[in-house]
Amino acid sequence: MRMIDPYIMEFDRESATTRKLLERVPDGKLGWAPHPKSMSLGKLAMHVATLPEWTKSLLGDGFDAAAAPPDPSRAVPERASGIVERFDKVVADAKAALAQIDDAKAMGGWSLSMGPKTLFTMPRVAVVRSFILSHVIHHRGQLSVYLRLLDVPLPPIYGPTADENPFA
Repeated sequence: MRMIDPYIMEFDRESATTRKLLERVPDGKLGWAPHPKSMSLGKLAMHVATLPEWTKSLLGDGFDAAAAPPDPSRAVPERASGIVERFDKVVADAKAALAQIDDAKAMGGWSLSMGPKTLFTMPRVAVVRSFILSHVIHHRGQLSVYLRLLDVPLPPIYGPTADENPFA
């Protein structure tokens, strides 16, 4: 088993859970935000849907966020189904990238920079865990709160929810 394989398995499990949550995003509320300083529901859902795109950059030595042009594919679509469609493509591309990472590459350094300033450097396998998986999980938690505030029934994430509890 390659060093990256357990992370691919975790990526698959977390992606399935994330998709279930994204499927619940209501069309008519994409512009809603719980607070003026918060992202809109549509922007947050699209952020969750596109975060795994970072995985493709792991095939190189790093990513310079200052040099990246705005990505129009991250714009919030008119319908929530567009967010799920985008997520499905991003996940497929991410899995293809992860499949190309052998043990040497997994332990090789990857850097995130902002122009001349390096924000961090760590082994690619650590980037998958912290910068990709944990980052998605964090924002997925925010998304679940947004949906709860909108009275949208939540799917099970790491166990039953108050909405779908088979033991109640």
